[in-house]
Amino acid sequence: MKQTLLYDQQSCRLQLEGLPDLSAGQGGTSLGIITGWSLEWLGRPQLEGRKEHLLALMGVVLPYARHLISGVARPFGGGELPVEIGPAEPGSHALLLRSSQPEVAPLELTLDDAELADLVRVLDQLRLDPRLALEMPVPEPRPLRARELMERVPLPQRLAAPVGGLAALAAAAGLASFWPQPRLPQQVQASVASPVKAPSSQTSPIQASSKEAGSIVAPSTGASSTAAPSPPTAPARPTVPPPVLPA
Repeated sequence: MKQTLLYDQQSCRLQLEGLPDLSAGQGGTSLGIITGWSLEWLGRPQLEGRKEHLLALMGVVLPYARHLISGVARPFGGGELPVEIGPAEPGSHALLLRSSQPEVAPLELTLDDAELADLVRVLDQLRLDPRLALEMPVPEPRPLRARELMERVPLPQRLAAPVGGLAALAAAAGLASFWPQPRLPQQVQASVASPVKAPSSQTSPIQASSKEAGSIVAPSTGASSTAAPSPPTAPARPTVPPPVLPA
């Protein structure tokens, strides 16, 4: 009743061994219990482990590949996880495998882009195989954070906009200092130089109305007095020449 699942690519082969879970009603072609797995590389040592190691490999390599495609290459794993992967030299990736046995030294492999792509393909085939009647908890894809999106743009390109804006502002301020000041017309300059002074005293509305009525208004020294109008002057009589008698 032992089942074996094979997933082949050009540079690697993943072999999974296990048994069907009869308590869950699985058939003979299903694999519900993983007893072991092995990963064979061309010209590299063969990797073997338990179910926990396979889950750790999938939980680290698949998110790393997604971030790498998005243009944000950052390491995954490390700490207590038995698998760690991160960018190395341009076009290569460092895969570190830690054994559960303390006397075994960690194994470090350098993969190129083609080998990493083959590893991702065999892990995806395993995860999507309907014969595997077992949940493989893989981290769900998440959108990139704002900081990761900024890191996708090269630093010179990120600084080009603010530096260009400051340069344009400085150039505009320099040109404005050489711009001639506008000159005012001569009449406006004369009026500005010698403004017309307002009279010290203004005629009040009461005085103006009194003058129109023919009255004399005394200067305002506390109390105002009105004088009587002068009598009208008789008109002069016309001079009539004496009559001339005939001779």
